[in-house]
Amino acid sequence: MGAPAATIPALVDRAAETFGDREALVDGDVSLTFTEYRDQIRMAARAFMAHGVEPGDTVAVWAPNIWEWPIAALGAHLAGAVLVPINTRFKGREASYVMEKAKVRFLFTVTDFLHTDYVELLQSQSLTPSSAGSLTTVVMRGDVPDDCVAFSDFMARADDVAEVDRAVRSAAVIPEDLCHIMFTSGTTGAPKGAMLMHGPTCRAYQSWADVVGLRAGDRYLIVNPFFHSFGMNAGILACLMNGATNLPHPVFDVPQVMARVDADRISMLPGPPAIYQTILNHPELASFDLSNLRLAVTGAAAIPVKMIEDMRSVLGFETVVTGYGLTEAHGIATMCRHDDDAHTIATTSGRALDDVEVLVVDTTGEELARGQPGEIVVRGYNIMRGYLDDPEQTAAAIDAAGWLHTGDIGVMDDRGYIDITDRLKDMFIVGGFNAYPAEIENTLMTHPQVGAAAVIGVADERMGEVGCAFLVPKPGEDIDTDQVINWCRAEMANYKVPRRIEVVSELPLNASGKVLKYELRERVMGEPND
Repeated sequence: MGAPAATIPALVDRAAETFGDREALVDGDVSLTFTEYRDQIRMAARAFMAHGVEPGDTVAVWAPNIWEWPIAALGAHLAGAVLVPINTRFKGREASYVMEKAKVRFLFTVTDFLHTDYVELLQSQSLTPSSAGSLTTVVMRGDVPDDCVAFSDFMARADDVAEVDRAVRSAAVIPEDLCHIMFTSGTTGAPKGAMLMHGPTCRAYQSWADVVGLRAGDRYLIVNPFFHSFGMNAGILACLMNGATNLPHPVFDVPQVMARVDADRISMLPGPPAIYQTILNHPELASFDLSNLRLAVTGAAAIPVKMIEDMRSVLGFETVVTGYGLTEAHGIATMCRHDDDAHTIATTSGRALDDVEVLVVDTTGEELARGQPGEIVVRGYNIMRGYLDDPEQTAAAIDAAGWLHTGDIGVMDDRGYIDITDRLKDMFIVGGFNAYPAEIENTLMTHPQVGAAAVIGVADERMGEVGCAFLVPKPGEDIDTDQVINWCRAEMANYKVPRRIEVVSELPLNASGKVLKYELRERVMGEPND
């Protein structure tokens, strides 16, 4: 492939020129070649321009993995706009915060996903096209409310802008321009928008694809959500880079995935370890033809060595790799390599990508000896520009020498491979999604019965980790744990909802009043197993 495209508009053009009539995007009855895909994306870009979108404006997509998602997202890029992907599990409060923070001008969404109407969720927060003034909502699937625009009507406006004007707009995009603002929560509880750029995104994911071995003709079932850096960059963009066919999958369900691997001749299937383990344990495994499977990328949870071995011997994967990244590093920092042994793949997160530095340091920033635990820091072209409108948090994350402080604790072996052992920032991972206790605690504290809250992650066989909340009632209140859990389901994304609640009279505190979460973890670990 040579040098990676320098911008996403250039990538779209190169994909059409290189792969032409190959199948690029398949979703139900929709099948587009790379040439047709490019033409649809260009049409979306002209529609944006006709609607008054200017370079640097922000466009959000809040929808599951459907074919319209990349058309809208990539069309925004070609029009010089910045994409703000929104988690489909978010509730109205969470989505409206992100949209207002990023000053979103256009929202692409659906009104019929898993019995959820995202427009209705926003209306409950008083964030509507009429009240927000500058917000236009485009409904890609489902009923279209009166104050919204149908996707087909949006695309029809493309005729109002000449293709030559679109080409000029796309050519003006440079590698240093922002392409995405991806929101990641943190210990403060307020989501922060990581500002990511065209050049590093294209470079990092071409490097990713080279390590994985993705190639023209691969059929890639994208189960990772498009709103996540993996689904967007290692999915949508990596397919464009390498001529692989993008097959979006909106809702993960193991029998459905297995049936699609069989029917759609899937060769690339990424996902968290739970996906593969569930497939391996499926009672009807032998009845599915999984012989086309070739590539797997996993991580974000503990992985048994035997599972890697079984993925190769039972499921037939030629290549299984793991990796490590974070949104602030354009989603990627280290990867295992295709020829690593099963033990390395299962017990490490690989070594640094080419032209990226990764160190393990002590509290003063000095590099530690191999095998000694410390904070993982990353430096290179893949580091974000910073957090949106938050120079203080940016300075706290990226030091004067350019090192991104990840907050993750790990050890590095003599080969440069890292093993992540703990997290400074208190985060836990639920089925591949980052959950931040401070954010969950802040929401819990708005419940009328809750006087104090502390959340920790606890081990879970299926999800890797889940939340456990310790709640102190307000004076005179009795906490109904089932009611609180149901309330959480209405107020936050489901991966954030505590699976377990412990009502306590007080939380363990240190002298400065900080909750001693290690004591809470010890309390949970010390309980007898059922």
